[in-house]
Amino acid sequence: MRFRSLESRIVTLFLLLIVSVQLVGLLVIQRGIDSNARLAINGELGNGGKVFRRMLEQNAQSLRFGARLLARDTAFVAAIGDNDESDRATIESALVNSGRRIKASLTMLISAERRISVSTNGAQSAALEPLVQGLLDKAEQADGANAVAIVERRPYQLVVMPVKAPVTIGWIVMAFPIDRQLANDMREISALHATILTRDAGGRWLAVGSTFVGPSVDGVVRQLDAMAQVPAGAFDLSVEGSRYSGRLLPIGEDGGQGASVLLARSIDEATAEYAQLERWLIGLAFIGIVVSALASVLTAKRIAQPLSALALTARRLEQGDYKGQIDISRDDEIGALAQAFDSMRDGIAKREQEIRRLAYWDTLTNLPNRAQFLLLLNDSIGEAKRREHAVFVLMMDLDRFKHVNDVMGHSFGDALLRQVAGRLQLLLANRRHSSAQVARLGGDEFAVLLPGFTLDDARRVAAEILAALELPLSLEEQVVDIGAGLGIAGYPLHGADGEALLSMAEVAMYSAKQRNDGAVVYDSAFDKSSEQSLSLLSELRRAIEQREFRLHVQPKVMLGSGKVVGVEALVRWQHPERGNVFPDEFIPFAEQTGFIRVLTRWVLDESAALCRQLAAAGVELKFSVNLSTRDLLDQDLPVKFAELLARHQLAPANFCLEITESAIMDDPVRAQQTLERLHAMGVDLSIDDFGTGYSSLAYLKRLPVNELKIDKSFVLNMEKDSGDSKIVRSTIDLGHNMGLRVVAEGIESEAVWRLLAAMGCDQGQGYFMSRPMPGDQLLAWLAQWRAPGAPLVEPAGMLAE
Repeated sequence: MRFRSLESRIVTLFLLLIVSVQLVGLLVIQRGIDSNARLAINGELGNGGKVFRRMLEQNAQSLRFGARLLARDTAFVAAIGDNDESDRATIESALVNSGRRIKASLTMLISAERRISVSTNGAQSAALEPLVQGLLDKAEQADGANAVAIVERRPYQLVVMPVKAPVTIGWIVMAFPIDRQLANDMREISALHATILTRDAGGRWLAVGSTFVGPSVDGVVRQLDAMAQVPAGAFDLSVEGSRYSGRLLPIGEDGGQGASVLLARSIDEATAEYAQLERWLIGLAFIGIVVSALASVLTAKRIAQPLSALALTARRLEQGDYKGQIDISRDDEIGALAQAFDSMRDGIAKREQEIRRLAYWDTLTNLPNRAQFLLLLNDSIGEAKRREHAVFVLMMDLDRFKHVNDVMGHSFGDALLRQVAGRLQLLLANRRHSSAQVARLGGDEFAVLLPGFTLDDARRVAAEILAALELPLSLEEQVVDIGAGLGIAGYPLHGADGEALLSMAEVAMYSAKQRNDGAVVYDSAFDKSSEQSLSLLSELRRAIEQREFRLHVQPKVMLGSGKVVGVEALVRWQHPERGNVFPDEFIPFAEQTGFIRVLTRWVLDESAALCRQLAAAGVELKFSVNLSTRDLLDQDLPVKFAELLARHQLAPANFCLEITESAIMDDPVRAQQTLERLHAMGVDLSIDDFGTGYSSLAYLKRLPVNELKIDKSFVLNMEKDSGDSKIVRSTIDLGHNMGLRVVAEGIESEAVWRLLAAMGCDQGQGYFMSRPMPGDQLLAWLAQWRAPGAPLVEPAGMLAE
């Protein structure tokens, strides 16, 4: 069982919790036992102090009783009263006998003159005399007195009893030693150890008698000496490695010395009765840990094993195996997780199946898409390699589909594509081309896979397909005529890779559409022009990055006054190797590849920068910029143009955007939508090269344009060709009648200028006024511009209306 596994961590966690709880429980119980034991010991020590004091009191009573008996003995009293030297022996004998009877260590007689008359121990008597002198009056008044005296650092219990006949004729003094015997008596009647101690004036302790033996007593004394102040309550002692709780009980003082008794109770003995309980608890705790460990292992397995099974199922799901059953039947959260996992597996399987269908099948026609067709093609090439057969690919692109889709709507276009797909499938099925496979590659492009076919067979199938597509299609009460351009490429004739064959078939298809030649077989010569196109596209992209393009402008002049009111922005390419590249060499290609959008954005940005620069110099001119078909169909063009104006802080009226008739007619609906949005912004719109397209006047009338530009092909020869002159005049009249400004291109002589002015043409541009010039030369040109028969025109102009 690895520790990093969930099962091991659950077991470890449970065991840690259980062991922790058991240990805490044992510690709490042990602390409780110790606390209870100490409370009990404190109680015993308190009671022991009372018992010891009671023992001292009993001893004092015994001494007083013995002294009282002696003091009332008639012969003893008579002997004292006679005060005869011959009676001294009698008195001394009586004192000795009486003291022996009550186990007194000293007995003496104090005379009426308060001097020691007789004593059984002369040395002790002399030491006790000062204390005894202080007790005589108290004894006489209270018929006896007792006290604790310390002689030679040993404590004694004294009793003083007056002898009266009837007046006081003397005092009997008896001393009882407080020693080991009293400590042993205390030990016998209680479980406490007793140690009789004295303390001298220097604070040093001396053990007089103890129930402890030898070294133990010395250890107790050393611990007491080490204490700066002995606690009034219970305190801990260590005796021969055992723990004791002790309490010091003062029993008397004498001349700066003190006598005390130390009562001690063994903590280990007090808790010994709980030891068996502790052992039982430890045993139960161990059994609980073992049982809990087994239960935790079983619980962990019950939790972890289903999860491991789910993890194994997840790995199978990762490998794409969705068939394995999840055999977990439980009513708890694990069971709910298993059910959710099972539902997730089914959902993933369904979604993956749908994703696979979407990834490899066309949802519109239910035909294989490009990815699936490529897989089928590569499989067919592999099979053809093994059998030494050929494989051919037919790729076709429908003619006029985009126009139909724009005019009739996308739903109509989708229905048309479905009908084409059905017609192709039916054709191949009727011709019994069982191995042929139709696919929709995207848009209006279809492909047919022909495994095991020869080139002649492929051409024949291609001819049949073209013939089938030439038949009109009836859809929603509309009859639609379509055709197709079709390219043919095959293995091993042209290539050995599926992607390469598709590219070759596509190249042949575009060649067929350009030549309007039906079906075309791929030829390697087609790739040369493709390589040139790729090279030119790369150079155009590099030209943008390396700033090889230059902005040129051609002035637009009011023909009536000669005033410069605007310029047309033009792009020129300064190639680092080929020098100046003419626009005719790259503009058509840029329009074909879509790079024209990049160029248009560049021209707009550079024009805006120049316009801002001129405005700062006090020159207000309207900049005309050409838009291509692709620009016009870009629905985001108005937004991008508004961002450009905001960035350069210009008004829409600073620009006039020019579009050709052909650009408009490629997609009339989208073109008009874009133009209306631009017109709403306030920018002028112009129809460029008017008269060369095929748009209807009715459609042009609906366009939100402000200007017509007459194509230069009509202007160049109008001085000599009356037909061109009539066309120009009619166009000018038409434009004015439609409320439009009319501009003529291609003015190359003063005669044409004056002729156009006479016809009422508003503005003009051409080589007569100026060839296109770099933008940074415009200010200098404006300074020297002079209209025919007019004075020098000031550079500062007004914004064209």
